[in-house]
Amino acid sequence: MDPLGAPSQFVDVDELPSWGDSCRDELNSSDTTAEIFQEDTVRSPFLYNKDINGKVVLWKGDVALLNCTAIVNTSNESLTDKNPVSESIFMLAGPDLKEDLQKLKGCRTGEAKLTKGFNLAARFIIHTVGPKYKSRYRTAAESSLYSCYRNVLQLAKEQSMSSVGFCVINSAKRGYPLEDATHIALRTVRRFLEIHGETIEKVVFAVSDLEEATYQKLLPLYFPRSLKEENRSLPYLPADIGNAEGEPVVPERQIRISEKPGAPEDNQEEEDEGLGVDLSFIGSHAFARMEGDIDKQRKLILQGQLSEAALQKQHQRNYNRWLCQARSEDLSDIASLKALYQTGVDNCGRTVMVVVGRNIPVTLIDMDKALLYFIHVMDHIAVKEYVLVYFHTLTSEYNHLDSDFLKKLYDVVDVKYKRNLKAVYFVHPTFRSKVQYFSLCVNMVFYHLFCLRTEGQNPPCGQPPPAVFCHITRTDRLSSFCP
Repeated sequence: MDPLGAPSQFVDVDELPSWGDSCRDELNSSDTTAEIFQEDTVRSPFLYNKDINGKVVLWKGDVALLNCTAIVNTSNESLTDKNPVSESIFMLAGPDLKEDLQKLKGCRTGEAKLTKGFNLAARFIIHTVGPKYKSRYRTAAESSLYSCYRNVLQLAKEQSMSSVGFCVINSAKRGYPLEDATHIALRTVRRFLEIHGETIEKVVFAVSDLEEATYQKLLPLYFPRSLKEENRSLPYLPADIGNAEGEPVVPERQIRISEKPGAPEDNQEEEDEGLGVDLSFIGSHAFARMEGDIDKQRKLILQGQLSEAALQKQHQRNYNRWLCQARSEDLSDIASLKALYQTGVDNCGRTVMVVVGRNIPVTLIDMDKALLYFIHVMDHIAVKEYVLVYFHTLTSEYNHLDSDFLKKLYDVVDVKYKRNLKAVYFVHPTFRSKVQYFSLCVNMVFYHLFCLRTEGQNPPCGQPPPAVFCHITRTDRLSSFCP
C-alpha cells in the first residue's frame, strides 16, 4: 500500500516465500531418514543448507515490479535492446533512465554497470549484457554468461546491497538454450552465497510462464530443500558443475605442475634423494625455455637497445596473444555488422578484402573486439598477397576510424600483413580520409627508420602499400584492378 492507501503495483521481496519454504513436507523429513542418508559417503557437491535456501526466492512476475535494493536488466552492448524486460524497466523508471544510460557509454558482454532506479521501487538497476550463443563458441558463451551473474553479485556486494532481483539474463533474441543457461545461473548464485552469503539477504529469480518450469526443475539440484531431495537430485547434476565459484571449467586450460618435476612419480626412493636427482631433461619443456625478465626486455625496447631479432620475437609473441584471444572470444556481434568480408580475387589472382566504412559504428562498439575480429578473419588471408578495398561511401562522423586505432592495428598485426598487402583502394574518399591515410603512412615510415637507425639497413615493410583513391560506378569491376 502507498501512503494514501491505494494498492501498489510493486511487490515487496520480504513478503515473498523463500525457496526453502516452498516444500514443507520435504523439510520436515524424519530423523531416521537423515541418519540413513548420513551413512552414505556420496554427497552432492551442493549440500542441503537451510540458511542459503532462505535467501533464495523463485517468483513468477515482472522483475521491474520488485521492491528490492537492485534489479537486473539484460540488454545489448549499447544498452538499447528492446526486449520485454528492458521495455518494462524503461517504462516504469521514466525518461531519466535513458539520460543516465548515455553516461555509461555502453557495456561489454559479461560486464555489469550500475544506474539509479528512478521511479522504480528498486533503488538501483544493474545492467548486464548476455552472450550470443553459437554451438561452436559454447565455451566462450558459458564463460560470458557466468561473468554476467558473477559481476552482478560482486557489484551488489561492493555496494552493500541487501537484495537483488534477477531477470533471466539470456534473452531469447540471443539464442542461449534456456536449460543450459539456468544451470549456470543457479550454480553461480549458489557458490556466491556459500562464500559471501553474509552480504546478501535475498536473491530473487523473476521468471515468466515459459521459464518457471525449467527453474522449478533445476532449483532442487543446486538448492536442495532436504537431505532426501539432495540425495534424489544427485544423479541429475551435469558433468560440468564448474569450479569453487561456479565458473565453467575447460580441461584444456588446466595446468598440472608436479611437486618435484625431476623425480619420477612411481619411484619413492628417488623422491627421497631430493636435489640429487638428474634434472638435465627439464630444459626441453616450454616452461623451462621461458626467456628472462620481461620488464627488463620492455625497458631495453624503450631505450632502443634490443636487437632487431629480439624485437621481432617480442612482436610475434604479442600478436600470438591477440590471435589466441580472437579465436576463443565470441565475436558474433562484430561479425553481424558485415563490415569486413572477402569478395574474390583480382586479375593478378590476389585475394580482395572489402571494408565497408558505414557499417562500423565506432562510437557504439568495442574497438578492441573489432581489432580481434580483423585478426580472426585476416590471419589466414595475409599469408599470401592480398588487396584491401575500403568503401568510404555514405559514412558519417560516427563511422570514422580513429587514427589511434589504425596505429594500434598496424603495431599489433604480424609482419605478413604488411609484407603481403599490395594495394589499398579508397572508394569515394573525402579530404579528411586522404589526409588521415597519408599522415598514418608518414608515421609508419619514420617509426621504422627510428627503430632500425642503428642497424644500417633498409626498414623491412616500412614503405606503406600504394593507395588508389577512386570514384567507381556500378559498372566498374574491382576485380580488374591490378597495379
